[in-house]
Amino acid sequence: MSSSGFQRTRTTGFRRTRTAFLTTALVLTPLTACGGGGSDSADGKTHISVNCWPQPSAKIDHKRFAEDLKTFEENNPGIDVEAHDAFPCQDPKTFDAKLAGGQMEDVFYTYFTDTQHVVNINQAADITEYVKDLKGYQAISKPLRDAYTVDGKVYGVPRTNYSMGLLYSKKLFKKAGLDPDKPPATWPEVRAAAKRIAGLGGGTVGYADYSAQNQGGWHFTAELYSQGGSVVSEDGKKATVDTSEGRAVLQNLHDMRWTDNSMGSKQLLIINDALQMMGGGKLGMYLAAPDNVPRIVKEAGGDYKDLAFAPMPGGKGTLIGGDGYMFNKKASPAQIKAGLKWLEWTFLTPGNGFQNNYQRLAKDGSPVGLPEPRLFTGATDAKDQELKKKSANVPVENYRSFIDGNRKLDLKLEPPKGQQIYAVLDGAVSAVLTKKDADIDQLLEDAQSKIDGILARG
Repeated sequence: MSSSGFQRTRTTGFRRTRTAFLTTALVLTPLTACGGGGSDSADGKTHISVNCWPQPSAKIDHKRFAEDLKTFEENNPGIDVEAHDAFPCQDPKTFDAKLAGGQMEDVFYTYFTDTQHVVNINQAADITEYVKDLKGYQAISKPLRDAYTVDGKVYGVPRTNYSMGLLYSKKLFKKAGLDPDKPPATWPEVRAAAKRIAGLGGGTVGYADYSAQNQGGWHFTAELYSQGGSVVSEDGKKATVDTSEGRAVLQNLHDMRWTDNSMGSKQLLIINDALQMMGGGKLGMYLAAPDNVPRIVKEAGGDYKDLAFAPMPGGKGTLIGGDGYMFNKKASPAQIKAGLKWLEWTFLTPGNGFQNNYQRLAKDGSPVGLPEPRLFTGATDAKDQELKKKSANVPVENYRSFIDGNRKLDLKLEPPKGQQIYAVLDGAVSAVLTKKDADIDQLLEDAQSKIDGILARG
């Protein structure tokens, strides 16, 4: 799973809930090509089409993207870029049809979880030889590069990333007599803190979790990783949820819900429910990625100073996801080189582009200083962090625990066929949270069998 569309304030998990919007392809500069395979034309320029230009209703992002594209073209007069606006950037209802129909742009947006599928149906260009000397690509963290690598071949370039952690309310921690500077580091500690917070009364919920629209399965996966488990075997052929780690995840949720009464009576929650509860001061903790913080502030009346992040409890692992761009299999070598140059300039150069120009972001009133996305390693990461720190306008000290703790965790990508698997696991999570007598062993056995069937279908 990844963030939602091309908003600077990314919405992790939005893919599970979004509805399709009718979008119109807008042309920033005139081109003859409208899908993949745009060509090197008689004007001597290399023409490429790209998608995920922020839609006009996202006024600032739309404007800044256009400004940056103009600057890029001025600096690279031999490249002409046709940008298509979209919201969401990838609509699951039309994505496969667009691929199969040859209508995908030369450089097209995908989630990490799409990689294997796009490669399997032979719709992606192999860009291995083209990224060897690409400085921006080589600076990307290896686990993220691996998301677009299949059988040793590179098929895409990451653009943003996220990892899961524990988002909590400093205000409610203080009110419940908990130390907001020492967040829970284990699941038993989460349980104990949730019980204290729920004890405040007045409809306050100690800990919330999703259990609908595939989001419950997504969070089950994150919690399983935190226990040291996996959803599928290393070769991707068998389910591995009917295990002691899987049992621990469901048992913990069951006990918080029914024994401690710390999760509230309303269940079948999705991301928007948690955002509103946290912003309204009625929720102590839930699992999220850092991009939830500005959403809580902007959409639910929250306050940056009250929202803090800790690493995933358990200390063993955390789920990572993200998005990026792949190349149409019809793209010519010249178009691949031009597309990579555009990606590097726009997304992979600290201080450049509408997402990484932190000084301009702060001027526009967007949050700067959140701990993610954090794509890079080494000197590139150091430069990126330095620039971000100079323009930070959010309380970065609230995220220190998350930053330090994540360095010690096993970073694990989402499973193959994630959406189908999440739909299965949704049933297990929702049953535990809505039925006091739910049979955890049977739920895991059934989920294991269904996931095995999904994986067997190839």
